[in-house]
Amino acid sequence: MLDIKFIRENPKKVKQGCKKKQVDPSIVDQVLELDKKRRELIKKIEDLRKEHKDTTSQVMESSSEERTELKIAGAEEKEKIKKDEEQLKIIEKDFNELMLQIPNIPLNDVHEGKDERENKVIRKWGKISKFGFKPKDHIELGKKLDIIDTEKAAQVSGARFAYLKNEAALLEFALVKYAFDVLTSEKILKKIAKKGHSSKPFVPVIPPVIIRPEVYTKMARLSREEEDEKYYLAKDNVYLTGSAEHTLGPIHMNEVIKDLPKRYVGFSTCFRREAGSYGKDTRGILRVHQFDKIEMESFTRPENSLNEQEFFVGIQEYLMQSLEIPYQVVMICTGDMGKPDARQIDIESWIPSQNKYRETNTADLMTDYQSRALNTKFKEKNGKTKLVHMNDATVFAIGRTLIAIIENYQQKDGSIKIPKVLQKYLNFKSISEKKSPLTGYKS
Repeated sequence: MLDIKFIRENPKKVKQGCKKKQVDPSIVDQVLELDKKRRELIKKIEDLRKEHKDTTSQVMESSSEERTELKIAGAEEKEKIKKDEEQLKIIEKDFNELMLQIPNIPLNDVHEGKDERENKVIRKWGKISKFGFKPKDHIELGKKLDIIDTEKAAQVSGARFAYLKNEAALLEFALVKYAFDVLTSEKILKKIAKKGHSSKPFVPVIPPVIIRPEVYTKMARLSREEEDEKYYLAKDNVYLTGSAEHTLGPIHMNEVIKDLPKRYVGFSTCFRREAGSYGKDTRGILRVHQFDKIEMESFTRPENSLNEQEFFVGIQEYLMQSLEIPYQVVMICTGDMGKPDARQIDIESWIPSQNKYRETNTADLMTDYQSRALNTKFKEKNGKTKLVHMNDATVFAIGRTLIAIIENYQQKDGSIKIPKVLQKYLNFKSISEKKSPLTGYKS
């Protein structure tokens, strides 16, 4: 959330930020009105407590006759305090709910726009594959090669689940191993980082996939608009996470971090209802309810956070280029950004069957929007503590990366070549209908 002091001092700027993100700016006035009532009531309670303390001390020093009157006055004061405290709880509840609805303010270089149609392409990389045949989609190829099965998964689990089988399962773990090798290598990261920016490696993590509601709220990932997307386990009052950064972000909750930057790379299974998606996107493994992802999360000093986001994008581009997947880098407009984002950059990979680029990676700069609620800080040389800035970004959304590989590397005979960079992790260089009698896998 934003700093209430900043909102008090910059209501016009905050309203402009709300408007850019398609949020009703009148919410700022509501917050300020509640903030005023809250502060007045806190002052009133403090004065009453002081008065009650004086009354209590007078009881000990008074005569028996005066003592009775003072006790009655003290009881009345106590009742007033209790009522005001109950009122304060109601006001603070409403205040905190409204505070969470105010979005982060976009950085100056983020352009204003209503939706994804106004996002801007920054650059492109790679040549779009020109096939001498009509390319098939990943669903047809996956079924024919027996590596993706959505039909049986639908019978077992319901619509929009999938079995990854044979080479597809092995290919997933090749992507995981490759990603972790890159992100834990200072030598490789040094090539990607801009001059003067830290090339400190990432700490590998397998994070929890269950999160408490209060922590999810602090991560600004449990707004009313997003609740329909979440899987909620009512018996335990917890949620299944929609991405690894949801539990990587709170890894330093209520801590003062040393040795910034702190960087983590996490692999986890993710769960989303994808309630608003429809049509072609619901076929295959593009938009499923359960999927695996590798995510980056970092904690930096405020002055380094923008360069950190660019570093994350550099890592994403390094990985996609090494896989030789054509892509474009897109600056997301204000209306298409997430509520906690100050700046968002996406990478969209070329999907031949759709004849267009589709999002496979996102890099989000949150500034101190999340760390304020999480109470995650660092210490300056003068001993004062400050809120860290936080970044998160996709390394590989496994399902979508598999789609990009399967469709871009398909051959005329229906086989699929394996990107060279992944071959060292596998015992095959292509996927075809011909089975290998030695391994049982297709080669």
